Amino acid sequence: MGLLDNRVIIVTGGGMGLGRAHSLELAAQGATVIIVDPGVSLDGSANTDTPARSVVREIAALGGKAEVAELSVTDYDGIADLIRSVVSEHGDLHAVVNNAGITRDKMITSMTERDFDDVLAVHLKGTFNLIRHAAGHWRERSKAGEAVSGRIINTTSGSGMRGNVGQSSYSAAKSAIAALTVVSAMELGRYGVTVNAISPVARTRMTEAAGGILAEADDSAFDPYAPENSSPVVAYLASVRSEWLTGQVLRVDGNMLRTYRRWSLGPNSFSPNEDRALRVDEMDTALRALYGAMPLGLTDHRLTPDE
Repeated sequence: MGLLDNRVIIVTGGGMGLGRAHSLELAAQGATVIIVDPGVSLDGSANTDTPARSVVREIAALGGKAEVAELSVTDYDGIADLIRSVVSEHGDLHAVVNNAGITRDKMITSMTERDFDDVLAVHLKGTFNLIRHAAGHWRERSKAGEAVSGRIINTTSGSGMRGNVGQSSYSAAKSAIAALTVVSAMELGRYGVTVNAISPVARTRMTEAAGGILAEADDSAFDPYAPENSSPVVAYLASVRSEWLTGQVLRVDGNMLRTYRRWSLGPNSFSPNEDRALRVDEMDTALRALYGAMPLGLTDHRLTPDE
């Protein structure tokens, strides 16, 4: 018995890297996996190769079940049709894994409008498209009185949570996906749907192009950058067992799992000693004090730790 027996799961960008690793793990846990991947190059341009078909054959050779849907996640109507066809063929849809992405890394002074729009279209709009149509299906099932255990797993990045030079479009998209995860979790819980995201540290085409990821470990050593390191987390989040967890971003770094404390307020606050609005002439003092660039004794305003 597998953790995901009889569950039907869509994985975008499942032909290579993280998506391939997720697809293999989900299938190994008993899921039927629908891999959405048109087989494009790293920058999103056309590519005659269709690696997703190789993944399907790999899964079949291991005794698993998988199919390919060669369409772009940016196709709003196409994703809607995909959801309908999956439900019609398999009887239901239980989870979606938003993993598709492209990069066109450039300094912001060199980035074109097309570069920016295309990266956000695949990462952010693509994530929205699958969430929107999957959530619509689960909402209908829930309103019809059926039990729903819908799972949405998104993919963000350290670049989205902290920023990275040369990746303004990618970082903006990944940060937005983290916010979309939180809001979707708030809205969809009433229908039996959880929404979480992972932020994996992994060696993929994308991270190798950005630099900084080390070479593969030898066969005798644990590889902290192997894409499959985060796949067990994805499998758990796609399961019925994860119903208690939603609206979270999980960092998977090698064999270390951490949670992001997203956008938390700093420890201090500044306010005048009177019941009035802040004034422009005290902004320099306020901000220097908040950032520790001014000795606290030089200000007579309130600078207190937040509770």
